[in-house]
Amino acid sequence: MDPVYMTFLQNNITLVVAALLSGGLLLWPMFRRSGNQVDTLVAVQLINYKEALVLDVREGSEYSSGHIPNSKHIPADKLEERVQELEKFKGKPILLVHRSGVNATGKAGSILLKHGFKHVHNLAGGIDAWRTANLPILKK
Repeated sequence: MDPVYMTFLQNNITLVVAALLSGGLLLWPMFRRSGNQVDTLVAVQLINYKEALVLDVREGSEYSSGHIPNSKHIPADKLEERVQELEKFKGKPILLVHRSGVNATGKAGSILLKHGFKHVHNLAGGIDAWRTANLPILKK
């Protein structure tokens, strides 16, 4: 390597490390295995035109307090043991729903991907975003 470049690297190691870290952080979402985030508009399109399964991974009390119509409820901590219930949906998109779009959806998405589900999406903002968009909610 050219001595000029080596001198630059030695004198600016902090700058080089910061640049590499920031680049890595920008690319991180592309490599996450929990599925991609979709907003409520894309979620409705997936449901209406692609026959997506809406999988609510919240706790039972949260689900009972209001959920997306026709959604299937499997709490995130039970998904690994109940994943066989979803086998018939392997070829369809799956829309994961949590309270605010974070927390267990990453874990749930990873479980589904590990079991061969290819089209896993997280509802950005979760059920809170769905409510904010004034989309239908059923109460049990």
